[in-house]
Amino acid sequence: MSVKFALRTTALCASVCMALPALALTAAGADENASGEIPAYVGKDAPVGAWQYGKERGDFWKYKSEKPVLSIDANSAQANAKYLTPGQLALFKAKPGYRMDIYPSHRTCAIPDFVAANTEKNRTLAKMDDKGENVVEGVTPGFMFPKPKTGAEAIYNFILRYAGVGTSLPTQITTVSPRPGSDEWIHAAGPTVNYTPWGVEGSKPVTGGAQLLGATTFVYTGPAALAGQGLVGRAYFSQEPETYYYFTGQRRVRRMPAYLYDAPQLGYENEYLVDEVGMLNAPPIDRFTWKLAGKKEVYIPYNDFGMYRFNSKSEAVLGKSFINPEYRRYELHRVYVVEATVKASARHVAHKKVFYLDEDTWLPVLAEDYDAQGQLWKVKESYPIPVWELGGTCDFLPFTQYDMATGRYLIDRHQFGTPKDVRWFAKPTESWMNQEYFSAEALKTRSDR
Repeated sequence: MSVKFALRTTALCASVCMALPALALTAAGADENASGEIPAYVGKDAPVGAWQYGKERGDFWKYKSEKPVLSIDANSAQANAKYLTPGQLALFKAKPGYRMDIYPSHRTCAIPDFVAANTEKNRTLAKMDDKGENVVEGVTPGFMFPKPKTGAEAIYNFILRYAGVGTSLPTQITTVSPRPGSDEWIHAAGPTVNYTPWGVEGSKPVTGGAQLLGATTFVYTGPAALAGQGLVGRAYFSQEPETYYYFTGQRRVRRMPAYLYDAPQLGYENEYLVDEVGMLNAPPIDRFTWKLAGKKEVYIPYNDFGMYRFNSKSEAVLGKSFINPEYRRYELHRVYVVEATVKASARHVAHKKVFYLDEDTWLPVLAEDYDAQGQLWKVKESYPIPVWELGGTCDFLPFTQYDMATGRYLIDRHQFGTPKDVRWFAKPTESWMNQEYFSAEALKTRSDR
């Protein structure tokens, strides 16, 4: 472009561009229009045929017969580096045979009308406290900050996303791969339920303080070293979370005030920290400074129904060094990049975290942890799908994290080789959907059985 033409274009834009319509956005704040290989937002995905709970979800997805348009391995990673994250590139180097199959992109994650309406209200209503660490005003369920100005606001779009009022994992499994040179896996299992009372259809104000943000509970059925142990965790909008743990040897429930942040979870040989559950177990978020670092196009896990095939044998899915690529699906999408750097006044074993949030759902589809020396430490990915129980709203349960220092990986909240699927609930229909169920007393009763 010549200098003269550039000046002429600039002058033209100065006189005309203000009259052009603003870029169309979805209810979630994403770019609505198509751009290059990324299609326009469609939304409202629905199963093809009479799906019901208990049937394989992916068998009822309209695009189930698609074939990859590209396969990336160590030999082609650099040629495709434009659409890969540092963590993904590191996996190709560190894991011989690691592969990513790229499929056509589909932007079909639904946003229910009541979520869209609440999100619109939050454009002017939602506020965080003076420290920028807790949401103190807004309405749920809905995205708090569809046009975030800070990294913390973007992260709260994930924390307070709509995912119904609860989830049930009849046999949640947490798996840690063997140490190099060993054949000993860790497979910890047990029934798990998660409760988010504000996720019911309608519009409820955020009151802050002791308002319950979410609760979870489980009791281990295996392995033998963990069997009978159980946990209740309660998170609040703007007060410290509570964790209660049942120890079988003591036959008592203890409160665990230090069981948060980077505390190692019991039973996983220091491979799993408390705040790593679900890619980011928060709040609290106060140990980090959060920065919204921009937006980019990335090959991310998406429409990953293969990771929900509970009838598949775990040995078919879980390779010794990484998840079988036949069960993983990647698509090109736009993501927000959020960087979290540990504060000078705080401590955390991960001195920096980077999250890649899908623009249509605000789900953290990829993440990286860096150590005190600035070296890449952990690489993480989640597996979003349209949830039929929630009208096609997208969410995820299983996720994987690769420890680049030890060579091991962890996958949590999977159901491979079990008789029942995970389940989301749009309405509070289950007997466990009350705050009393998530108490220390109730945990002891369940664990003593």
